Amino acid sequence: MSDPLADTTVCRRDIAQFKDLGINTIRVYITDNTANHDECMQALADAGIYAIIDANNPRYSINRYDPAPSYNTKYLQSVFSTIDEFIKYDNTLAFFSGNEVVNDNVSSTISARYVKAVTRDMRQYIRSRGHREIPVGYSAADVSSNLVQLANYLNCGHDDERSDFFAYNDYSWCHTNFETAGWDKKVKEFANYGLPIFLSEYGCVTNGRDFGELAALMSNKMTSVFSGGLMYEYAMEENGYGIANIPNPKASSVQPGPDFSKFAAALKANPPPKGDGGFSPTTHSVPCPTKDANWLVDTELIPAMPEKAKELIIHGAGVGPGLKGEGSQNAVEAGTSTGDATPGSGSVIPTASNSGSVSTPSAQNARGVVKVPLILTGVVIVFALLF
Repeated sequence: MSDPLADTTVCRRDIAQFKDLGINTIRVYITDNTANHDECMQALADAGIYAIIDANNPRYSINRYDPAPSYNTKYLQSVFSTIDEFIKYDNTLAFFSGNEVVNDNVSSTISARYVKAVTRDMRQYIRSRGHREIPVGYSAADVSSNLVQLANYLNCGHDDERSDFFAYNDYSWCHTNFETAGWDKKVKEFANYGLPIFLSEYGCVTNGRDFGELAALMSNKMTSVFSGGLMYEYAMEENGYGIANIPNPKASSVQPGPDFSKFAAALKANPPPKGDGGFSPTTHSVPCPTKDANWLVDTELIPAMPEKAKELIIHGAGVGPGLKGEGSQNAVEAGTSTGDATPGSGSVIPTASNSGSVSTPSAQNARGVVKVPLILTGVVIVFALLF
C-alpha cells in the first residue's frame, strides 16, 4: 500500500497528465493519515482539481461478513484521523465511508447497518470538532438485486443518520448506448431519491471503449439526477482498465495508453453543463426498505458508537495509525457497548470547541440542503491500492 498524495514527485507527475485530460476530480482510495499532503493537495488545487478521499483502507475497514467486531474505536480513530488530515484542504470535496462493503452476496447486506453507523459517526465528528462541513457518503457495488434498497436505506430514518450523498460503481455501459446499458431505468429509479447521486466508478472495457457514457452523463438526460461520475481508472493494472502505463510507482514519466486520448477527447466533446444541471437543491428522506430475500436488514436501528470512540468526538482523534498500523478488524474492546442506538442518538454527544480557523467550504453541507458544486468529470486513482 502507498499513498499517491504523500509523494510530491509522483503526484506532480500525475497532475500533469490530469491537466492534459481536463478532469476536475480524482478519487484516492488509500491515504496515509500520518503523512503530510500539503504540496500535493495544493498542486491539485492549482490545477482546479478536487479530491474525494476514502476514509478506509485494508487494515482499517468494516468486515462485510462479520461487521460487529470490526466496528470499534481503533477503526474509528483511523477514520477520524483521515478526516482531520484532509478536511483542512479546500479542494477536499467529499469523504467515502466505505466502498462495496455490501456486495452480491446477500449475507453481506447485514453490514449496511455498520456502513450507516460509520457515515453517521463521520458526519458527527466533522460537526462536533468544528470542521468545515464536507459531504460524507458511500460508494456501492452495482448489485441489481439490492442497489435501490441499499440507496434507500442510507437515506431513510433520522436526519443525523442519513448520508449526504450516494454513489455506486457502474460497468453496464459497454460500448453501447443509454437504453441498452439500462441507464434510462436508473435515472427513473433515482429521479426522486432526495440526495445527490453520482457514479463512483464507470468505464467498462468489454467490446473496447469510446467513453460514450460521457455524452449521457453530461446531458439533460441525466444531470437533473446524476452529478456525473469518476472514470475507472488512471493507472494500468493487470485488470486492463487503466489509461496510463506507469512502469513502477516511482517512475518519473507516464506513457499514455490508447484510451487516454479517447477519454480526453470525450471530455472535451462533452463538457459539464452550465449552471446546476437542473438538480434540486433540497434533500428529503425516503422510506426504509423492508427485509426480503435480497435484503436481510430487519430494523431501522443502527449500532451505537463504541463508548471509547465518543472520547474522540470530544477530544479529537489525535495521530492516526497510518498504513503500517496493527489494523482494527479483530480489535477487542473491554466494556464496549454492542447495542443499537436509538434514532438520532448520535446528536447527544457533546460538541467540542475548536479555536482553529474554519475555511470557506468548497461544498456546502447542511442537513436539508446538500450542494454538489460541480458535475464530476474525474478519473479514479487506483494504483494506491496495489503497490
